[in-house]
Amino acid sequence: MPPISRFLPWILTLAAGVVVADQLSKWWAESTLSPGVSTPVVGEFLEWRLVYNPGAAFGLGAGYTWVLTVVAGLAVVALTVLATRTLSPAWAIGVGVLLGGVTSHLGDRLLREPGFARGHIVDFIAYNKWFVGNVADIAIVVGGAAFLVILTLLGMQARPDTAVVVG
Repeated sequence: MPPISRFLPWILTLAAGVVVADQLSKWWAESTLSPGVSTPVVGEFLEWRLVYNPGAAFGLGAGYTWVLTVVAGLAVVALTVLATRTLSPAWAIGVGVLLGGVTSHLGDRLLREPGFARGHIVDFIAYNKWFVGNVADIAIVVGGAAFLVILTLLGMQARPDTAVVVG
């Protein structure tokens, strides 16, 4: 069995920070904004607009919220296992941010209306009329996935002590 990562406490702290930031920002959005009403922040390029999303990105899969809940749960488990094995400080950052974003989305799916495992995600950051997202989305796409893809393309591994054989 591989050793537990010395970065695990930092990964979990970073993930918890993302969850807190996401949930506090959603609390702010719900207590301040009216559903569907746009408030310009940077013209029409960036607006506050509160929406409740039953689906995934761009509202896809709206009729399959329970499936998205299962996928989020599996992602949290997989990222938690990866967090215990990550031996690279750069990967620790990416895994922590990604784990926080996915965990916050799972919490929304499990605990928000309309009910357990069918909860809607609170979105409120509208990007140039393309889509509406939240802090967890930023963590998942930019801080987590994109960062980890860049690390991979640069040849950095989550466990630098393991060799990768290609070909």
